[in-house]
Amino acid sequence: MNHQSSDRRGFLRGMGVSIALPALMSLQPGSLFGAQISDTARMATTSTGAPLRMAFMSIPNGVQQDHWFPTGDFELNESMAPLASLKEHFQVIGGLDHENATAGRDGAGDHARASATFLTGARARKTAGNDIHVGISIDQVAAQRAGNLTRFPSLELSSDLIRNSGGCDSGYACAYQYNLAWSSASTPVTPEANPRLVFERLFGAGEGSERRKNFALRQQTERSVLDFVLEEASDVQRSLAVSDRQKFDEYLTVVRELELRLKAAETHQEIPEIERSTPVGIPGDFSQYMDLMFDMLHLAFQTDTTRIATLLLAYDGSNRTFPQLGIREGHHYLTHNQRETDLAKKVAAIDQFYISRFARFLERMATTDDVDGNSLLHNSMIVYGGAIADGNRHTHDNLPVILAGHAGRAIQTGRYLKVDPQPMSNLYVSMLNQFGVQTDQFGDSTRRLAEF
Repeated sequence: MNHQSSDRRGFLRGMGVSIALPALMSLQPGSLFGAQISDTARMATTSTGAPLRMAFMSIPNGVQQDHWFPTGDFELNESMAPLASLKEHFQVIGGLDHENATAGRDGAGDHARASATFLTGARARKTAGNDIHVGISIDQVAAQRAGNLTRFPSLELSSDLIRNSGGCDSGYACAYQYNLAWSSASTPVTPEANPRLVFERLFGAGEGSERRKNFALRQQTERSVLDFVLEEASDVQRSLAVSDRQKFDEYLTVVRELELRLKAAETHQEIPEIERSTPVGIPGDFSQYMDLMFDMLHLAFQTDTTRIATLLLAYDGSNRTFPQLGIREGHHYLTHNQRETDLAKKVAAIDQFYISRFARFLERMATTDDVDGNSLLHNSMIVYGGAIADGNRHTHDNLPVILAGHAGRAIQTGRYLKVDPQPMSNLYVSMLNQFGVQTDQFGDSTRRLAEF
């Protein structure tokens, strides 16, 4: 092997993560859950033809139950007070559960299970090794159906740490706890935690006119790397033993899917021009950090760069302190000491803090005009919540769930919807149907959420 070839292979090993993460060919449209695709022109659009957007935000450690759910005729409780001016744009849904996040025979590890189950409705295999297995997430089902409509099939963001190796929670792999999106049962889609890198990915590096030039250069580089991978793969495949070919074929399936994605991206050559400067990086203040990630999501939706996104606000089990609220104890610690009134109030204050950043994002979405004259929020479906209800007891029924947006006037808002106990996956079936994915099953669903 010559030196140049060795260097190139070393470079490719460094690129391995980005190569390994596209959707698998086995999950092509129409092959999962027996779903049938509606006409492409109607996918991910509202009745007016405007883009329909879908996003999911995850909060950690459940909520302080006494301060969360609305009372009376949709009277917002303390935790949701920052949303008061936006009541007409969202609904609170009570009665949804995630049975697969419960202990069952697996014992401890509720935080990892909850995070893995939240968008998949599936039970995570208890392992701290490489044999992780849970299920495809709702966002990735949608992305594999309608992702070709935009430059990016989906956008995965985090305002917290990223850990994908080793064990983190009572025998569960860290990958379960730090990822919301799963493109297959064994493939998490790692989120980006640096707002600067998100911005440069969406709009190019540099300032002003430099962005278009740098974006085109990056596309050329990606194409060169991919061409080399396929060339090398063809050479390697000829020398493999029969017993190794199946594994190698699986690898090639991933690479070829990446090629298809790259070709699709190349059809969207024009990147939008925006006036905002590139963020400098991760700010030290947590509220500013979350705001920046919400801003990146808002910009991506506003420019129709993607219509599908996830945002992990903090990993489940987070013991972050909140000195800006005068709270020195860790969040996770506090949730297990809610029998003390003063500590319970601190949990409620943290819940309200997270809601306040969400409210800021919704306000921006509500005041940004979309192509049809309605707002971005009007043409969206945005889920905010988690798969732990009571953080003290680690319960997974009657989950804290907010559904914001009107899906282009297709769903009702301004209410506290109490449904009979049922899987949260029922909501996801209804959301997929509204998005244009015709399926009657997702995760552990039992039916559509008729009240949706």
